[in-house]
Amino acid sequence: MSLPVLICDDSAFARKAMARSLPDGWDVEVSFASNGQEAIEAIEQGKGDMLFLDLNMPVMDGYETMQVIRERDLPTMVIVVSGDVQEEAHRRMKSMGAIDFIRKPIDNAKLTDILSKYGIYNGEKTAAKRAAQTDVKIGSSLEEKMDAFREISNVAMGQAGESLAQVFKQFVNLPIPNVSMVHTNELAMTLASIDSEQQVSAISKGFVSKHIKGEAIIIFNDANIASVRNLLGRQRHATLPSDIEVLMDVSNIIIGACINGLSEQLGVNFTHNSPIILGIHCDLNELVANNISRWEQVLVIEIAYAISKENINFELLLVIPETEIDATFKQLINVRGAA
Repeated sequence: MSLPVLICDDSAFARKAMARSLPDGWDVEVSFASNGQEAIEAIEQGKGDMLFLDLNMPVMDGYETMQVIRERDLPTMVIVVSGDVQEEAHRRMKSMGAIDFIRKPIDNAKLTDILSKYGIYNGEKTAAKRAAQTDVKIGSSLEEKMDAFREISNVAMGQAGESLAQVFKQFVNLPIPNVSMVHTNELAMTLASIDSEQQVSAISKGFVSKHIKGEAIIIFNDANIASVRNLLGRQRHATLPSDIEVLMDVSNIIIGACINGLSEQLGVNFTHNSPIILGIHCDLNELVANNISRWEQVLVIEIAYAISKENINFELLLVIPETEIDATFKQLINVRGAA
């Protein structure tokens, strides 16, 4: 009898990638859910004896889903599949009953080892096709491209979050990346979590490969800089040089890890430009207008990092010119073998 397997992730790209990663010939019947609420309903219908669960999702995230599974004592084995690789994330989910944790992007061999370790898969083969095998190709519409960019930025975001957590010794709350196609003169309006009435500071770092280029920008609300300085153990007295040093250090950690995460997933080596100060203690609209207007249409991936205990919030923007989108997507598909 086929094992009911449920893949829960808000990204269609990630769901299809996960389905493709299941061992060939494994006798399973695969179902999908785009959030935790859908996953709970599917488990209650007998569709999720084995659950692959993402953490960052709308409606009901992975933590909330795991809590419901535990409270209702639902019959499912849970393996977390996430871009959030912080040790605290691992600890939380395992304490709630997840049997293991796999980082994105999926390592097929590691997945097979984990399934074998828990006696879920023993290398059996079956002539029956998985229910999902006919629906794992990645589409190429703009919506599907944006979903794919959201997923790879989610993975890169997790790697940057882990680096930041190690430096700050704090758990970093990771959001669902917001992906939008905007004209540069509308960009400031998309940054909903930044108070346009307050001053901001920003650091930029460009990245380029043979066919792909983009820019990573960190935007800090100036009200948070003192807290960041404190977490880094720097002098509490605010001076312009000390503020710039703090911004540069944090930006190098986040942008460096994030670009490396993109590089690994796209299978390219990016050349990094030296970080550039876009503005210190300035107006958000002025910052955007003076520095990003050289492009017209851009794909913007907005990631709002937060350290709740310290009331620190800052934005990472990955900006990809419209002319680079097709080349980036094509490279991703080539690496994932999903064409």
